[in-house]
Amino acid sequence: MIPDLDLHLLAQGTHRRLHEQLGAQPVDGGTRFAVWAPSARALHVVGDFDGWGPGVGLEPQGTSGVWAGIVETAGPGTTYRFRITTATGEQLDKADPIGAAHHPAPSTDSIVVDLSYEWGDGEWMSARGGRNALDAPMSIYEVHLGSWGRTEMPGRRFPRYEELAEPLAEHCLAHGFTHVELLPVMEHPFYGSWGYQTTGYFAPTSRYGSPRDLMAMVDTLHQRGVGVIFDWVPSHFATDAHGLARFDGTHLYEHADPRQGFHPDWGSAIFNYGRNEVRSFLISSAMCWIDRFHADGLRVDAVASMLYLDYSRAEGEWIPNAYGGRENLDAIGFLRQLNETVYGEFPDIVTHAEESTAWPGVSRPTYLGGLGFGAKWDMGWMHDTLQYMQRDPLYRRWHHGEITFRSVYMGSENYVLPLSHDEVVHGKGSLLSKMPGDDWQRFANLRLLYAMQWFQPGKKLLFMGGELAPWTEWSHESTLDWSLHDAPMHEGVRRFVADLNRLYRTEPALHRGDVPTGDHGPGMEWIEAHDSERSVMAWLRTDPTGGGRPVLFVVNATPTPQHNYRLGVPVAGWWQELLNSDAEIYGGSGLGNFGGVDTVPLDSHDRHQSIVVTIPPLGAVALAPER
Repeated sequence: MIPDLDLHLLAQGTHRRLHEQLGAQPVDGGTRFAVWAPSARALHVVGDFDGWGPGVGLEPQGTSGVWAGIVETAGPGTTYRFRITTATGEQLDKADPIGAAHHPAPSTDSIVVDLSYEWGDGEWMSARGGRNALDAPMSIYEVHLGSWGRTEMPGRRFPRYEELAEPLAEHCLAHGFTHVELLPVMEHPFYGSWGYQTTGYFAPTSRYGSPRDLMAMVDTLHQRGVGVIFDWVPSHFATDAHGLARFDGTHLYEHADPRQGFHPDWGSAIFNYGRNEVRSFLISSAMCWIDRFHADGLRVDAVASMLYLDYSRAEGEWIPNAYGGRENLDAIGFLRQLNETVYGEFPDIVTHAEESTAWPGVSRPTYLGGLGFGAKWDMGWMHDTLQYMQRDPLYRRWHHGEITFRSVYMGSENYVLPLSHDEVVHGKGSLLSKMPGDDWQRFANLRLLYAMQWFQPGKKLLFMGGELAPWTEWSHESTLDWSLHDAPMHEGVRRFVADLNRLYRTEPALHRGDVPTGDHGPGMEWIEAHDSERSVMAWLRTDPTGGGRPVLFVVNATPTPQHNYRLGVPVAGWWQELLNSDAEIYGGSGLGNFGGVDTVPLDSHDRHQSIVVTIPPLGAVALAPER
């Protein structure tokens, strides 16, 4: 019933599309159900097709551990679950691990669905490789769908995929974001996990609609010119009774030993990456979201927790690898296989790793010994920059290195600079509330924070609401405070983010030099990195291809304006002021350089031409030679 080749690939750990063979597959004459449960004594599918009666028994497929059978009375809309009789006689009711849809919680039932959909995003799909390229501008808007545009309505709590599509596309385009990144939309019973406690690795959460509704949302975003990245969680999984844990009465997907199979931080199970069938399951899940739902990329959650056997564990709470080390060799092999597989079939997508350590080569090709990701989140930049910006400006002079240190390592990986959801939850406050000073200074500091994010090499990521500058941290139980959209000062931040994205998009030096390429490191060189006394920094962004003009960024991290500040520049002539975070339109004081400055043939900073600029309080300016 299941082709021998598919059973072979499953057992080898190389199956790429289990979602086309296992689970519930509508066929002529009913629905074929298939599930991997090698330790089961018997297995039935039960559902509303027979009034939740005794169900229909499935037959083992040789020695593969797969059980399969056809139910003639089942079709799209049928609700079902697998009833597993374990080797000890215990009965377990489980949701379909490869089910395409599930009922909303508290139900644990799976649903047979028709996945046919006529896509209209052919133009996007044929050109997306250029949009996802390492030298292309990528500014990501991270979104939790349930709270982005939530409205309480009689009978339901959540917005629908199709309701969000157009407004989300419009908002991204108005503010210059190139991609949205969706916090996990895979099915999860506990809404408060934000999707990070996954039970349905092939099913969009039914809170917001059906699989075809999600397809329509992605389709709309693509047709409007916005890419879609899915947050995906192969690092751990929920232990709910209907889920993957102890699936057939044994530790099938997870390690049996809690020192390997239980995550102490999140109370979840850890996949056994050394088991071939588990790798087939996870690889197929990744391919499903890329292939079936047209995802432009995957952000892989908590990679650091996968790489280290002692992650969040004290001595004696973990098991060393075969060589006595702390590296999880099976997880390393899986991550390399993952990236080789998805990039091998879809070279125009991206994979981004949330990896917070100094693990080498996260974004380097596997043939060079790397993990093969397209990019890595720069958690060091996020931590150091936020720590610096939260300090009273009076004390920043003694912490200058928190900003300049990045130049030591920024060429080691392809980086995404993230200000994500994790920075505005669990009592951490909003980004605005983290900033020091009175209200005016807080807004100025926030604009300065964003300027330092956009002016540094690396792709950009901002969590939803960051553009509105809310005073309170994010809550998944409410919606964004859209009243701030046009509120004084808040509107200024929003305009500033839009203009940052515009500049990032239109100046080649700001995106072509985002990552090291060939013989070139990231396109950045320091002009002034040592003026800690005045907390002034200046650097040059350059286009490694030589096609774009250099762009100079100057930062003043104190409330004291800096007048007549001399900086060496590489090109003689008029340097136009492209952007000023202190402009009145953004809520600033309006102190600047009256449109630009002219060079003089006076040596400074090892250059034969120099300019004299005014650097506004808690401000940043961008200048470039006139075209």
